[in-house]
Amino acid sequence: MSVHNLNVKQQSDAVQQAKIHLAAANRLAVLDDLHEGIDNHFTMSVPGRKDQYLISPFGMHWSEARASDMMIFNENGDTIEGVGVVERSAMCIHAPVHRITGANVVLHTHQNWALALNMLQNNRLLPASQTAAFFMGITGYDDTYTGVADGLSEGERLAHQVGNKKVLFMKNHGVLVVGDTVAEAYKRLYKLERVCRAQVLAMSTGQPIQVLSDEVVHAVQNPAPGDSHSRQERDDLFFAAMMRVLDRELPGYAD
Repeated sequence: MSVHNLNVKQQSDAVQQAKIHLAAANRLAVLDDLHEGIDNHFTMSVPGRKDQYLISPFGMHWSEARASDMMIFNENGDTIEGVGVVERSAMCIHAPVHRITGANVVLHTHQNWALALNMLQNNRLLPASQTAAFFMGITGYDDTYTGVADGLSEGERLAHQVGNKKVLFMKNHGVLVVGDTVAEAYKRLYKLERVCRAQVLAMSTGQPIQVLSDEVVHAVQNPAPGDSHSRQERDDLFFAAMMRVLDRELPGYAD
C-alpha cells in the first residue's frame, strides 16, 4: 500500500470512529437525560478536513442516532455528505464556535439541572465538592440571552464568550461544552449536570453552602505526579465504559 493510500485509509478510519463516537454521545444523552428529543446539538470537526463538521440530521431522535446517519455540513449550512439538513441554530452556534475557539467537539444542551441553575439571577457554579472543583477556572458565563440563534454573528458572540474556557453557562438557555475528543467533552457534560444538580439541591435546603478553599481546588485540579491514570486515560476509560452500557441498553449506534 502506498503512503498516499495509507494516509487516505487512516483518515477514513478516523472519520468513521468520529461518527461512531458522536452517535454514541447522542444516545448516551438520552440514557443520562441530557436531551430534548430532536433538539440541541452535538458536533465534531471532521478529522483531516477544514471547516467541515459532523452532526446528527435534524428530526432524528437522539436515541436513533447511528454512525451511518451522521451528516457533514459547513458554515454555509451546506450538506457536504449524508442525507438531511442541518438545523439553522446548530449551524449558527456551532460552526463559529469551532472556527474561532479551535474546539474539536462542541456539545450544546438544555439539560435540566444546568438549566435550572442558569435560570437564577446568580447562576455561578460553586466550588462546593470535589467534582465541582474541576470546573473552577474553566467555566465562562454568558449573561445575555438574545433569543434563538438565527445568524452566524450569534455563534461568533458565543465563541468569544467561550474564549479559552471549556464550559459556557448560558443564562436562561443552557450550557455549551467543548473538548478535544468526544470522550473528554461528553464526560465533562455528564459531570457538569451532576454538579449542577447537587448545587441546586444543596441550595434548596436554605442552609449555608460550605465551599472549598482555593488551595484545595488547586490540589484537586493538580493530582500528584504518581497518579495512576492521566486525565486523558480517565476520559477514555469513562467513555469506553459508557459505550458498553449503550451496547447493553441501546445498541445500534455503530451501525
